[in-house]
Amino acid sequence: MKKILITIIFILTYSIVQAQSNRALVNRYIAKAYKVIEKSIDFEQALFFFEKAVKLQGVSVSREMATLGASIYFEVHHKRPTLAEQLRFLEKAKYYSLRYFDLAKNKYSVEYSNNKEIYELISYNMGYLKSKIIREKELKRIDSLKTIWKSKALLLAIKADSLYKFNKYGIAVYENNGFFGIMTDIGEVLLQADEYRNFLSFDGYIILKNQKTNPSKIYAYNSKDKTGFQLPKISDFNVRSTHFGNVMLPRGNGRIVTYPNHSAMPLVYDLNVRKYVRVANQIELLKKLKKSDIIERYNKKGNVKINKVWYNFGGHLGGGMHPMYSEETSVLKGFLCSVVGNFLNTNSDYQFIGTFYKGKFEAIKRGKTFWINRNGAEVSKAKDEADTYLGKSRIVKLENGFYRIIRGDMIVLGKEKLEKMPIFLRKFSKN
Repeated sequence: MKKILITIIFILTYSIVQAQSNRALVNRYIAKAYKVIEKSIDFEQALFFFEKAVKLQGVSVSREMATLGASIYFEVHHKRPTLAEQLRFLEKAKYYSLRYFDLAKNKYSVEYSNNKEIYELISYNMGYLKSKIIREKELKRIDSLKTIWKSKALLLAIKADSLYKFNKYGIAVYENNGFFGIMTDIGEVLLQADEYRNFLSFDGYIILKNQKTNPSKIYAYNSKDKTGFQLPKISDFNVRSTHFGNVMLPRGNGRIVTYPNHSAMPLVYDLNVRKYVRVANQIELLKKLKKSDIIERYNKKGNVKINKVWYNFGGHLGGGMHPMYSEETSVLKGFLCSVVGNFLNTNSDYQFIGTFYKGKFEAIKRGKTFWINRNGAEVSKAKDEADTYLGKSRIVKLENGFYRIIRGDMIVLGKEKLEKMPIFLRKFSKN
């Protein structure tokens, strides 16, 4: 028993001595902290000494330490690199500030008033920082949602160099890498842009050509009934022809006219029934023209004499317009307007004329387009019957070589849809 008492007394004595030693060391560290603040206002160095004092065991926090700790942690929080660290230092400042109020006896002293002022500053800054952290987290969340939206939106973007306007039936031509294709007003590709390098579009028909001039392959698409096909090979029309030559605009009656090489007549094709259009009984037609004094003579070979010159009769374009070719070389020489007997010379008038529809022909003169009537007189431009789009889709060109189709508040591509960004962000916003 005596031995146990001696041991207890020894431990108590050591603890008291150790505590007294630590208190002295604490006082020195606290004194150093005050000194660097007064001398150089270096709160970072003061924090170094203060934390050394706090780490010493067996020493309780005094009012003086609590006041110093609150002040130091409040001052140095400004220099922390992140909001989270700033908040952590303010929480330590608050801890020491509250410790002071636990230890303070005189609530009317200057010291108490100063500490109260510091506490209010700490509380204000903590509130501001917390709201800032919340805002920052929300901004990060929104940025994350924006990134998600952009990834989704990119999947619904259309890669194209050009996306032309939709026609009445919601069909548009698009261009990519010099090739042309066809798509709907929800971005469904009907024909890939990988073969045809030029196009014509009129009255709801789209004509794609494998090259701009003298194409050897033509694809026709009827926007109204959503069907498309490749025209028969040019050799099926004329074994000597190697290309379709000049291609005129398709018209609302479904007919198209081209001028193949090595051919003594134009190619007139009905896109609706997919057949060539030819004169049913050419000799009977020539008889009528001769009887009406529109031509001077004709023969069984299909040659006609006009103004003392013999021509190869080139069939008809509708509306009483008949192409005339050189008898020897099969070169297009002009057009006979059989209604009034006018002859339009390719040298001085028009080089190519399209099919007749609603009182008008398309005519080409030195590379420029004109519109003429059955007499060959120039008239106003024909109206494209499929020009006005009445659907809900809107084309938006993006900066990165993509296009986007918007329908109302949605981005669409085929069956896929995505809300516009503001709606998407609101959809996932916190309540």
